[in-house]
Amino acid sequence: MNIAFIGLGNMGAPMARNLIKAGHQLNLFDLNQSVLAELAQLGGRISASPKAAAEGAELVITMLPAAAHVRSVWLGEDGVLAGIASGVPAVDCSTIDPQTAREVAAAAARQGVAMADAPVSGGTGGAQAGTLTFMVGASAELFATLQPVLAQMGRNIVHCGEVGTGQIAKICNNLLLGISMIGVSEAMALGDALGIDTQVLAGIINSSTGRCWSSDTYNPWPGVIETAPASRGYTGGFGAELMLKDLGLATEAARQAHQPVVLGAVAQQLYQAMSLRGEGGKDFSAIVNSYRKPQ
Repeated sequence: MNIAFIGLGNMGAPMARNLIKAGHQLNLFDLNQSVLAELAQLGGRISASPKAAAEGAELVITMLPAAAHVRSVWLGEDGVLAGIASGVPAVDCSTIDPQTAREVAAAAARQGVAMADAPVSGGTGGAQAGTLTFMVGASAELFATLQPVLAQMGRNIVHCGEVGTGQIAKICNNLLLGISMIGVSEAMALGDALGIDTQVLAGIINSSTGRCWSSDTYNPWPGVIETAPASRGYTGGFGAELMLKDLGLATEAARQAHQPVVLGAVAQQLYQAMSLRGEGGKDFSAIVNSYRKPQ
């Protein structure tokens, strides 16, 4: 299949690489010339603009940093909608607000283009391994069209409902993730301050009612989980700035819906303070350092 893939950052590049490995011909666009050159060596074709990438494509996929980028790439003068043919399916895998996802999809629909939103979970490791979870907002017909291609980049392809619901699922999940990581951080730091061995404490939590992914798989305390970012200086994984972005999306969506997210708002402020300290580039589990005595 001839696929336009636009947005080749930390997530998009390995996703595109997996599609090339699966035998697809990719028309690529990104501002990063080095990643374009790397993927071109694997067989991808470099395009001069999103419009050029979309011309002649049988499917368009975008993976972009924020809503402003999605609007620009899709709606701009040299954007996807200026080049895509009517009837070509499309999917945006960025994590943005549900309203923008729906507005861009509506603009696409006016040109005869069915567009889905399909944000992902699984981080850069999942993107590289092809084990991502895709949360897809689309009609049943479009989901059936997209599913085989998404399955070449991910392991779990979930139909959440109509367009926009993929974003809703993503921001609700990450709202809970941010809150749970802070809860585990508080508990681990309290146990350490009171004198219990943190390995013992983590073992108890992970076999008791406090068990959660933030503790048993991604524990923020150094040395507890060998494969967690906490055991490699909080490098890699899911950056705190990205968590802050997702919490901002969740609290703004909650404001529009007049829905209280009290713990989410507190979590957003704690990650904002972490960013202000210059730690936004660390993994989000480094929030535990807000509770630890200086080492």
